[in-house]
Amino acid sequence: MQPENRNRPGNRFGAIALVATLVLILAAALWYAASAWLALAGPPMPTIGYVAMGAGIFFSLVIGCGLMALLFYSSRHGYDEPYQGPGAGDDRG
Repeated sequence: MQPENRNRPGNRFGAIALVATLVLILAAALWYAASAWLALAGPPMPTIGYVAMGAGIFFSLVIGCGLMALLFYSSRHGYDEPYQGPGAGDDRG
């Protein structure tokens, strides 16, 4: 049996360091996105542009979630397993 390593101080520090680093990267990305959004000059986007952008985001999420659901479904129901039926060991093709 392997010893339980979850409560060691080094693991806790590593987890905190990882989360802090990821939060800093997220904050930097949000700051950059906000500054770029505000710095770009141009005509205002019409309402239909916002509707089209929202529809694109919505359908992208629906397709992504649907594909992930199919992935989990096929994995849980054995569709990802190698074929075990007659002729499974044949090297014919």
